[in-house]
Amino acid sequence: MPIFVMDLKFKTMKKLFITAATAILFSITAFAAEGTKTLITGEENVSYIALNRFNSDFRGAKNPAWIVTSNCQKVSFFLDDVKLTAFYNLSGEYLGTTQDVAYKVMPARVQKEIAAKYAGYNVGEVIKYENFDSETDATALVYFVDIKKDKSEILLKVTPDENVSFFKKVK
Repeated sequence: MPIFVMDLKFKTMKKLFITAATAILFSITAFAAEGTKTLITGEENVSYIALNRFNSDFRGAKNPAWIVTSNCQKVSFFLDDVKLTAFYNLSGEYLGTTQDVAYKVMPARVQKEIAAKYAGYNVGEVIKYENFDSETDATALVYFVDIKKDKSEILLKVTPDENVSFFKKVK
């Protein structure tokens, strides 16, 4: 394989990982800090760019509810009867979309690997993170699986090639 193709793949994967990590960290931060940070709610507090991008990208969205934190703008809404959350940075640039999904949508190989590597842990939420990268004209799709055992909680990352890896210790 030519070096420039490998370099492009590496840069693309690195960018996808950084974007996914950023959006998930925004999500976790906004979720975990709802009681400690001042959250600004309502469409009137959202940047003009983010609002226009949302209205363009998610035509037909129902019941949008905006929250602006110190590091992102987030909107929860329904599209075709599916609840989604979209994230934008403070400049209004799209970061990605998350959706809660059932654990059973994970491939059987992934479920077996999680059961073997994390025996005794119970699966909690499974979040699908999706981002469109305009530079590569590709959609990045990553799953984050929350697992718990006693007082320990871990977030795992599952890539499209079914690679399961530790992402973050929640508690």
